[in-house]
Amino acid sequence: MDINLDAPDWSAIPKPQDDGAAKQLWGARLPSVPLPSTDRSTVDLSTLPGRTIVYAYPRTGQPGTANPENWDMIPGARGCTPQSCSFRDHYAELKSLGVDHLFGVSTQSTAYQEEAAKRLHLPFPILSDEHLELAKSLALPTFEVCGLILLKRLTLIIDDGRIIHLFYPVFPPDRSASDVIAWLSVQPARDLELKNHA
Repeated sequence: MDINLDAPDWSAIPKPQDDGAAKQLWGARLPSVPLPSTDRSTVDLSTLPGRTIVYAYPRTGQPGTANPENWDMIPGARGCTPQSCSFRDHYAELKSLGVDHLFGVSTQSTAYQEEAAKRLHLPFPILSDEHLELAKSLALPTFEVCGLILLKRLTLIIDDGRIIHLFYPVFPPDRSASDVIAWLSVQPARDLELKNHA
């Protein structure tokens, strides 16, 4: 199946279903897990003040390099570049809505991520959970392809180190930032969503 990298036909890609693998994240405190970032800093999400958005994704591809076999047919696998670009394109709006920090995170190495961050002109860093420390400590949903353990796509809204809302599953990926903006626009009280899930 030939699906264009930049403008996929989402109707031709299997939609991921909510398998309940993220339900433990509601209200969770972030563990202290320092992660390397594409801006050459080390980020501990648990210590960041204010509101942080973290979107987890499986892997970005590279031009001229084939994706794993049948990648497009794995529900939720396709769309990492469109998702990152959606957060790039809405970065200023997210900041205007009170987002203090924005990160992507995957299990790819920082060296691999740096290529995508530069090519896509991302105005925010990407974090590497290459050793699965964050994934294991939070029991993040993952899947395995070709011997690689990859994060399932989800988005976390974190206030002062605590997850107050999450989007899971995320589909289509290129609407991810818009979905976050829609939620932020109607949630003036930071803890309202968390209280609704208590």
